[in-house]
Amino acid sequence: MVVGFLEDDPDQAALVAHWLEEAGYETRLFRSAGEFRRRQGSEAVDLLLLDWMLPDANGPDIVDWVRFSANSMLPVIFLTARGSEADVVRGLAAGGDDYVIKPARRAELIARVAAALRRNGTDGGSLGTIDVAPFVIDSRRRRVGVAGKDVSLTQREFDLAMFLFRRHGRIVSRDSLLENVWNLSASVSTRTVDTHVSRLRKKLELNGEHGWRLAAIYQHGYRLEQT
Repeated sequence: MVVGFLEDDPDQAALVAHWLEEAGYETRLFRSAGEFRRRQGSEAVDLLLLDWMLPDANGPDIVDWVRFSANSMLPVIFLTARGSEADVVRGLAAGGDDYVIKPARRAELIARVAAALRRNGTDGGSLGTIDVAPFVIDSRRRRVGVAGKDVSLTQREFDLAMFLFRRHGRIVSRDSLLENVWNLSASVSTRTVDTHVSRLRKKLELNGEHGWRLAAIYQHGYRLEQT
């Protein structure tokens, strides 16, 4: 799982990134709203930690942008020193999923991140079942069922399906797929990604027939979305 942290204080960013990485998460740090917007196409994240006061925007404005973007389902947790009841209400009303007041307590912050990912269906556990009707993905037996029928997938196609279904509704960049499914550098050609996505779309009939479509998002990547 990849957690983004939008924070302009380098010391705070380094501390929280260290906590997250020790808990098993990858981190992407962003120092301004502009940088976050620019990098979202190539560096998709599974959750965003968000400071309120930024050099070029405020937290509620960023949440508003996220909720009207292609990644509108992205979980967002405020991590800010602004702790009044009015601020908490405003942050949650803007679309934040949770609100943590600085100074954060390490164990609590990690627990809230895990809970938000779990609620969103992207906790990334290595075992278990993903049930996105009519698809059922059994990670223990490495099987994918569609409307009660098993579909034969290669190992790579199964890993790709797991990665996409855990992030359904959100854009996943080709670079992210290369790094997380193929364990390759993002500098490698993405043609292999496109080929495997095409095969997976055909095998699982992700063209809208079962209520889901695996769509190509121009200059960004792919999104598994409901039709």
